[in-house]
Amino acid sequence: MYIFLLPLAIVVLLSLPVIARIKSFTDGKKCQHAIILNLCTFFGVMLLAVILPVGGMVSAEVVEEATGMISSAGMGFIAAALAVGLGSIGCGIAVANAAPAAIGAVAEEPSCFGKAMIFVALGEGVALYGFLIAFLIIQKLPTLA
Repeated sequence: MYIFLLPLAIVVLLSLPVIARIKSFTDGKKCQHAIILNLCTFFGVMLLAVILPVGGMVSAEVVEEATGMISSAGMGFIAAALAVGLGSIGCGIAVANAAPAAIGAVAEEPSCFGKAMIFVALGEGVALYGFLIAFLIIQKLPTLA
């Protein structure tokens, strides 16, 4: 029975932030409620994925065919995904703060364009470091071939 209810619950939880955004909040209190709703939705989906795994899709373990032993390849893939994802989120936050300041500085004094772009490029470097770490993690994972 939960095979049919689990996808429905996930779709409902994932659509809640979209519905909240469609209502277009205008004051800080509604914005605060939207952030709380987003966090609750995220953790709700993660909780459902852990409690009710469907067909082993969310399993972090890989059973090797030849030996029957469990390897840690699944956790390695999760670590690589977190390295890229969190690095990209950090890059987005850095660029979102540095780019408007750089544009304002260049508008006031055009000669500081090079200095301003360095700070924007430093923020983008965080995503590249996350990708590099993920690439190194995936290289170290055992293969089933």
